[in-house]
Amino acid sequence: MKDRHAQCSCGALSLICRGEPALVSLCHCRECQRRTGSTYGIAAFFPRSEVEISGEAKSYSREADSGFDVTQHFCPRCGSTVYWEPLRKPEMIAVAVGAFADPDFPAPGKQVYTQHRHPWVAVPVD
Repeated sequence: MKDRHAQCSCGALSLICRGEPALVSLCHCRECQRRTGSTYGIAAFFPRSEVEISGEAKSYSREADSGFDVTQHFCPRCGSTVYWEPLRKPEMIAVAVGAFADPDFPAPGKQVYTQHRHPWVAVPVD
């Protein structure tokens, strides 16, 4: 089983995710746009039992468009959001794909909230 390593910008908050993600999803919702400072966010979902978290994290909870709460965890030193816990999927932890900094990471298998996609963004997703 392959271990995948994710971390914040300064390296103080890190995760080891064992195995392949159960799902990789590209989200165009406005909250992901605000969270990333980009036009979309990409999350890799791993079973909670396969994720090991190291370092201190601060958290912020908000209600998602689904009506369920999402708790985002970020590094208090550099501010990078590394992972979040969606109450809608309590058995999973979502990890920001960019935190892996791995060009060989699996591509997203789906897109959500495409009604909020910026019209100039073209994302090929199978």
